[in-house]
Amino acid sequence: MYERERAQAWVVSSFDSRGSRPCKSARVVSSVKWRARHPEFDSRYRGLTYIPLEYSSRRNAYAYIALAVAAPPSTPPNPTVASTTIAPAENGTIPLYVHTHPPSPCSGDLLACRFVAAVFLAAVASRGVAARPLVAWGDDSDRAPLQTSRPFNIAHRGSNGELPEETAAAYARAIDEGADFIEADVEATKDGHLVCFHDTTLDDVTDVADHPEFASRRRTLEVQWANVTGFFITDFTLAELKTLRTKQRWDFRDKSHNGISPIITFEEFIDIALNAKRVVGIYPEMKNPVFMNKHVQWADGKKYEDKFIATLKKYGYGGKYMSPEWRAKPVFIQSFAPTSLVHAANLTDSPLVFLIDDVTVRTEDTNQSYDEITSGEYMDYMKKYVVGIGPWKDTVVPPTGDNQLATPTDLVAMAHARGLQVHPYTYRNENKFLHFNFRQDPYAEYDYWINGVGVDGLFTDFPASLRRFQEWTAKKQN
Repeated sequence: MYERERAQAWVVSSFDSRGSRPCKSARVVSSVKWRARHPEFDSRYRGLTYIPLEYSSRRNAYAYIALAVAAPPSTPPNPTVASTTIAPAENGTIPLYVHTHPPSPCSGDLLACRFVAAVFLAAVASRGVAARPLVAWGDDSDRAPLQTSRPFNIAHRGSNGELPEETAAAYARAIDEGADFIEADVEATKDGHLVCFHDTTLDDVTDVADHPEFASRRRTLEVQWANVTGFFITDFTLAELKTLRTKQRWDFRDKSHNGISPIITFEEFIDIALNAKRVVGIYPEMKNPVFMNKHVQWADGKKYEDKFIATLKKYGYGGKYMSPEWRAKPVFIQSFAPTSLVHAANLTDSPLVFLIDDVTVRTEDTNQSYDEITSGEYMDYMKKYVVGIGPWKDTVVPPTGDNQLATPTDLVAMAHARGLQVHPYTYRNENKFLHFNFRQDPYAEYDYWINGVGVDGLFTDFPASLRRFQEWTAKKQN
């Protein structure tokens, strides 16, 4: 939220000014790929995130506006910068002035050739809170609806097989590649902000170890019945997290995007989905709720789950599965913790999905084994609160000791008999994740699970490959 009605914008340019041109109306455009292609802006202006704003002029220039996640600098970030003051109009558009330039030589990117000025809006939020979008979302009636005729393509942490997980770039790529839903793990910062992050510790997918100012934060805590040592996300404020950069979890994946993208907030994640050119659903997880409630202080006696649901409601998410309200803004809320799902069911009518881990693992809240939870009796209980289950693949079809698939369990049949959806996780293209039955072919794996096992959605690290498989098989059926 802005604490003042007006804020200062800086026009950043490495070229000489050729004059100013007014922009009377700006609208959000869906391409976030530009930022992924031009990481120099992220590395140069750390602590800032921004969404693209497009405007028309006879020079066909582009501008980017930044939403500050830290207090604005006392001086413009570049000595060659010219500044001006902007304020949102009543209709949500932003009048602004930018410096425009003729196209300059560049490395093959047409947008980069046209774009030579970046506008950064520094919000004056004193605590490092990311400002809400200034541009009103447009009418959704002209956007292609969510497809519901085939199993859902769920981009697991975005297109994280190609880009660092849970980043704006990974989610934008997933949308471009045809994902029906983008999935996120939602955790909390020390100062109570919700961010998209999977682990309780920052060690594996950020450069936190390269920040000497945080060296003393490393410690050991109990997480889900085990002691874990590292830099815990709940020991960092949002502003501090925004100084970190993400990296790929595994060395065998493309590391060329390491050190570029920041951690994003839950609200920034939602913005990406709402800003898509077609209706794209979100699939957020209430991640590690027991740990979050233990280590983060919430106002007015609230809980992590309350903050989570309130954020979704703020952006208009609600409605029962397949209702008109749900189709307009599709969402599945997921969790491994049954008590969190029951609590959420009392706060929202949005569809909930119960995640199921390996049968040897125990739930973080009730200390039950997932072997017990996969019983028909327990499923009868949970179906009062959830519309589906999200099981680990090996819980549905256990592997043999020689990396072959054994006979499928009756878990999918049990769920379908109770009217529950089944969305297993996680599908990955790399050979090391494929059972020998599929002969190094991820499309054979998709075929087995969709047409053999009969699942209703798939969490995949590679939404492009799932989209291609479904397009190819649809053509054959026609």
